[in-house]
Amino acid sequence: MEFRVPVIYGSVRVERRGIKAARFMVHELERRGCRPVLNDPMEYTLPLLEKQYSDYPRGSAPKILEELAEIYRNADGFCIVSGEYNHGVPAALKNLLDYFLEEYFWRPSAIVCYSGGRFGGVRAAVHLRAVLCELGMPSTPSLLAIPAVGDAFTEDGTPTDPRFIERNEQFFKEFLWYMEALKTQREKGVPY
Repeated sequence: MEFRVPVIYGSVRVERRGIKAARFMVHELERRGCRPVLNDPMEYTLPLLEKQYSDYPRGSAPKILEELAEIYRNADGFCIVSGEYNHGVPAALKNLLDYFLEEYFWRPSAIVCYSGGRFGGVRAAVHLRAVLCELGMPSTPSLLAIPAVGDAFTEDGTPTDPRFIERNEQFFKEFLWYMEALKTQREKGVPY
């Protein structure tokens, strides 16, 4: 079963290290038969949220929001790649996520968190779980935490540790399982 997966990345810093983790996720999801699409806030340059997508009359939202809404409506799951900024989620990621709501419903999310230090962004992931659940895309139980992200991948997203993929195999199996389970249930109908 082929799953459509937006990989939502959340940093707009000048020297972004986490983009390599996002590239890794795109490659790994492709390798597992998925159709990932990288959603990078550097490409969208969305202003701070003033109006959600659903607040626009049908067909009148800015073009980029219409494009994102279409991608999200067709998604089977969401891969969220988040750094840890001061124990929390990067503002660009939160802003990008907050533009939408119903487009996320009934689809799982998988959290990939990273930091430059030893904890791999897990403190931000704790906050992110609550946000994703409220948005209607509850996160899978496992996290893919990446410490020292600057050294963890080459520029194209290849892990520098040959055992990295093997150590995180359960994360991918779990995400695929949840996408299949929720897709099967969505096809039967949703609670409202």
